[in-house]
Amino acid sequence: MLFKRFLITFLLLTTASAFAFTPSAAQIEQFKKLPKAQQEALAKQYGVDLSTITGKSSSSSIKEDEPTIQPRQLQEEPELTDEERFKPQLDEIKPFGYELFSGEPTTFMPSENAAVPETYLIGRGDQLKINFYGKESESYEVNVDREGRINIPNLSPVEVAGLTFGEIKELIKAKVAQEVIGVKAFVSLGKLRSMRILVLGEAHKPGSYSVSSLTTVSHALFISGGVSEIASLRNIQVKRAGKVVANFDLYDLLIKGDSRNDIILKPGDVVFIPPVGSQVAVEGLVKRPAIFELKNNENAQDVLKMAGGLKPGAYAQKAIVERFNNYNAKEILSVDFSGKDIAYIPRDGDRIRFNPVSLQYQNSISVIGAVARPGNYQWYQGKHISDVLTSVRGDLLPQADLSYALLVREINISGDIEVRQFDIAQAIVKATAHDFELKANDKLLVFSRYEEKEAEELALKNMALTEEQQAQQVKVQQWHKYQKKEFEKYIGVATDDMELKLKDNSNLTIAEISKRKAEEEEQKLKTEDYALFSRNNLLKPVIAKLKLQANVRQAMQLVEINGHVTYPGIYPLTIGSEVNDLIIAAGGLLESAYTEQAEITRILAGDASKVEHIKFNLHKAILGESDDNRILRSKDSLNVFSIPNWQENVKVELKGEVKFPGSYTIRRGETLTNLLERAGGFSEFAEEKAAIFTRESIRKQEQQQLAKLSEELRRDIAQKSFENSVGSNSLSYDEMNKLLNDLANVEAVGRLVIDLPLIVEDKQRLVLQDGDTLYVPSKRDSISVIGEVNYATSHLYKPGTSFEDYIALSGGLKERADDERIYIIKANGSVKIPDSGSWFAVNDSQLIEAGDTIVVPLNSNYMDNLTLWSTVTQIVYQLGIAVAAIGSL
Repeated sequence: MLFKRFLITFLLLTTASAFAFTPSAAQIEQFKKLPKAQQEALAKQYGVDLSTITGKSSSSSIKEDEPTIQPRQLQEEPELTDEERFKPQLDEIKPFGYELFSGEPTTFMPSENAAVPETYLIGRGDQLKINFYGKESESYEVNVDREGRINIPNLSPVEVAGLTFGEIKELIKAKVAQEVIGVKAFVSLGKLRSMRILVLGEAHKPGSYSVSSLTTVSHALFISGGVSEIASLRNIQVKRAGKVVANFDLYDLLIKGDSRNDIILKPGDVVFIPPVGSQVAVEGLVKRPAIFELKNNENAQDVLKMAGGLKPGAYAQKAIVERFNNYNAKEILSVDFSGKDIAYIPRDGDRIRFNPVSLQYQNSISVIGAVARPGNYQWYQGKHISDVLTSVRGDLLPQADLSYALLVREINISGDIEVRQFDIAQAIVKATAHDFELKANDKLLVFSRYEEKEAEELALKNMALTEEQQAQQVKVQQWHKYQKKEFEKYIGVATDDMELKLKDNSNLTIAEISKRKAEEEEQKLKTEDYALFSRNNLLKPVIAKLKLQANVRQAMQLVEINGHVTYPGIYPLTIGSEVNDLIIAAGGLLESAYTEQAEITRILAGDASKVEHIKFNLHKAILGESDDNRILRSKDSLNVFSIPNWQENVKVELKGEVKFPGSYTIRRGETLTNLLERAGGFSEFAEEKAAIFTRESIRKQEQQQLAKLSEELRRDIAQKSFENSVGSNSLSYDEMNKLLNDLANVEAVGRLVIDLPLIVEDKQRLVLQDGDTLYVPSKRDSISVIGEVNYATSHLYKPGTSFEDYIALSGGLKERADDERIYIIKANGSVKIPDSGSWFAVNDSQLIEAGDTIVVPLNSNYMDNLTLWSTVTQIVYQLGIAVAAIGSL
């Protein structure tokens, strides 16, 4: 009580700066000996900062441990050669457990904050902290002397050496309770004794270490930096006075968590790490691939347990074992690890590899294409298509084609396939002819009704799909890409860049082949333009497989359909396929199809150089009448004709000075005279002689001629540039290049020169075509002068004025003008070039009419006598005049 009063007075004095009393060092030291809890309680009660007394920060009562193990410094690897650098690197497995101890120790003493177990044996040099509380409050630090005793003030000595920490606590508490009335004791361990041990053998840093008395075998491995690359982890020995007192198998700790043999070391103990014994490498589909150390009598099951067991995809029936035999060579063993009794006995140097099982499913069927849930499904005996596809709305996507689907089936061990065609809607209602019984590994292909991506997207947009349906479309498309790759693996061919052709070009001329290629190229869609579930995408691997499996004994099971069907092309020849089946596969007949007659072109059996043409009634064949429902054969080509004189909506446009301009739908064979009557004739301002008539077919032809002419000029100019000497009278390179670029950029008009007054009078007959356009301008009263004149412009028409007068009004001719080849382009597009005899004999004024254009061409001598330039300038001027005339409407 006296001490407590003194302590309170001491605390008050330390907090009152007005007092001159300063506690002595002995008093502060006595306060520090109080238990930590009692110090904090008194300081909190009287509002004193404990750090002002003890000199330690109270913000952190426990000092954080600093790391005692740093990463081991790796040796610099030698620089690789080019051959080693680019050599394929294999996944290298490492010895098991070595990385646990691969560190550099920073200290050899364990942390003083480590908990001391109750079983710790007290020895000479250990320090005990004893605190009295109750009637008296005292704190003592006593050390175990060399006799194994501790001396507590005012108490008799106590023998403690050899006792456990728990036994000592009970002993001191009982002794204090007996000898000091009203006082209880609290016992804790202070500083632990140090001891010296040896770590020898295959340690990373073998040697003598001064360590704590709590050090175990595993701690000794840590402080020595771990083990070397050839150390044994399964036979670590603890030697005491020359005898082995413990064998520590580190695998028990790492794999089983068993630390029973991780004993606490005693002074003078030797931890000996022998070299590694027999080793077995386990790789592949195991949970813990590594190199494992073997002990005596360990079998294959033990090795498998060390590796953590097999992964689900491992092929246990035929594991591969590489072994060094007695002849210093390698041999391969196949071992069955699937059973309990494994005959294989592991040997030093064995390398066991567990390969994956086959990725192909057994006893399954696959659904690919425009279905809500594509993928693999269970197969069982007696399963039908209706068991897989049970509902149109529930199992299929909105764009699915209900009338055409395929079943692809393996027919032999070589992977050859056969194809069956069925109607999904009929299969769902369990119609016998379409609801096929399925076999293991069958593939069902469900197509989209649309071939082009743009058409499918537009159709789906018009269907107003819900957000859930749109999300389903995205998921199915993502899954389909994976399914497509799996299907191609199953088929055995990659078809991303494969072009499929069935037509025989052997008897065609070069011109015919070029024409066919041009037509195919014009109609061919790009890969990205096809819908994901289009016939093109889904049929490509099937057709490729059917082509590859064709041989002498089995003809190619492909057929072709051309003409007026929705999707002409090449299709698999399905089992029992007939004409109507092929038409359904091609999406059905178009409106323009002629059903009274169709034709099959067939190669004669035994003579591939001869063919026969079979004509039949298509309407009867579609109805299934036996006489005309032709059974198809390999490489048959079905041609569906067009209705005679069939035409789509053929439109012709009238512009300008007609009473009712606009776009008109015409019948086949209708003439311009008939159309003008329908349009009500011309307005009062029409200039019939200056009418411009354009045709699309002529425009394409003109564009091709311009491109050809441009290329010929480029070659001719390049040749002349090497022949001409310096200083010759020629255009510069920039001038020639500009002219050529202008020519290349000219857009053809497709003008057909007509005499509209004669057509109106029905003295000329012009049959109209799709895309024709008639431009009727208003009356004109000007003459234009263009070309090599000083000022190209237009002049008011004056009767009796010659073309030379109009040229003079335009400033006269330039130096490069060709005055001998001046020509006049009439308002209707015709060109007038009188001969030399009549040019001066006839009055020139008679050649000029309102709306005409006088053209002064370039003298070809300025182009190094390039003969093509006269043609070029004439075409360019004529096209330019036509475009200007149309633009003025």
